[in-house]
Amino acid sequence: MTVEEEEIKNKEAPPQDEEEEEDEEGPGVAPGVDAGAKKKKKKKKPKKKKATQSDPPRVGLSKLFPSGVYPVGEICEYKDDNSWRTTSEEKRYDERMVMEDPEITYSNIRRAAEVHRQVRRAARKFIEPGKSMIEIAEYIENGTRALVEESGLECGVGFPTGLSLNSCAAHYTPNGGDNIVLKQEDVLKVDFGVHVKGRIVDSAFTLTWDHTYDKLLEGVQAATNTGVREAGIDVRLCDIAAAIQETMESYEVEVGGKILPVKPIANLSGHSINRYQIHGGKSVQLVKNNDQTKMEEGEYYAIETFGSTGRGHVIEDGECSHYAKIAHAPNVPLKLTSAKTLLRTITKEFGTLPFCRRYLDRVGESKYLLALTNLVKQGIVQDYPPLCEAKGVMTAQFEHTLILRPTVKEVVSRGDDY
Repeated sequence: MTVEEEEIKNKEAPPQDEEEEEDEEGPGVAPGVDAGAKKKKKKKKPKKKKATQSDPPRVGLSKLFPSGVYPVGEICEYKDDNSWRTTSEEKRYDERMVMEDPEITYSNIRRAAEVHRQVRRAARKFIEPGKSMIEIAEYIENGTRALVEESGLECGVGFPTGLSLNSCAAHYTPNGGDNIVLKQEDVLKVDFGVHVKGRIVDSAFTLTWDHTYDKLLEGVQAATNTGVREAGIDVRLCDIAAAIQETMESYEVEVGGKILPVKPIANLSGHSINRYQIHGGKSVQLVKNNDQTKMEEGEYYAIETFGSTGRGHVIEDGECSHYAKIAHAPNVPLKLTSAKTLLRTITKEFGTLPFCRRYLDRVGESKYLLALTNLVKQGIVQDYPPLCEAKGVMTAQFEHTLILRPTVKEVVSRGDDY
């Protein structure tokens, strides 16, 4: 057990019941008798009722975890040449320093991860054929905002809820007026994020109600777990990619009497995560490559795998919903007054966090499409259209966020569901 886990265990130890003693003279006790002879009656203070989560989830985490200590994720010791880190006094000291730094502390991302676990637990019960995409997205986002106790850019939704269907692998969320309804035969990717002080938990899963594609989901989830297992300090990104590909390609799906191999989607990837920036600059590819870049101590990663029953390649297709202000966008003079106004709103409400058109509607913006298009053309805002396989192909996604701590690897988003 690391020093940090010992400290957390001590903090989480339940307080002992406090007792008050009240002297009471019983019948027949004569005046002047020694006080020690008096009978004592113990009176317990009433216990406070522990807060529980509501259905739908709306109870903020501060009420469920009043101590401010949140569950630690799955702890994995480093392998091979890095196994010494677990017991190293120097690395244990480094961890204590991290915990004392309010800008880096693991508490923020653990809080975000617990919100994710509780919201997705409820969402998995709520999501079913017959529900509209907007109903599902709002259920997840309203739960996230309530549990994380949304407060401007301090904490809130990490990015728009991805609800990509079937051949669409990523970057679809319903725009206002969307009337798509979930069907029994659909394969639904659910990808949503939570952030606390810019520390983003990015985690995704896939649901299907038709057992035809069970092996597709199984293969993609196994590939994500492979990536999580292989990730570590000083590990080359190309080696993780090769392991992910090998795992995923060991699966196949029978559809209509035909055996289809499960292929990793070659032009999608996992990624490092920076504060307030979902894509931090490093990519964890899903197929063999020559990227010699190494993972480093202290980095956060989203290990994210996508599988397909088709060619293993996606293209942009469909109406765009996802956008994000570019972190180091050029200082371009804007001619459109509406674009200037919209940029101020984006900066104030989202910063560099991804947003969608529904979020602009929610904060009171209207008739903004021309201004938004202008910001994209000027290179200030990046658009992220839906990424789709060929029609008729099915795709799946699983994803976890992990931290490469000095002593151990912590899979913060791990839950009992996946």
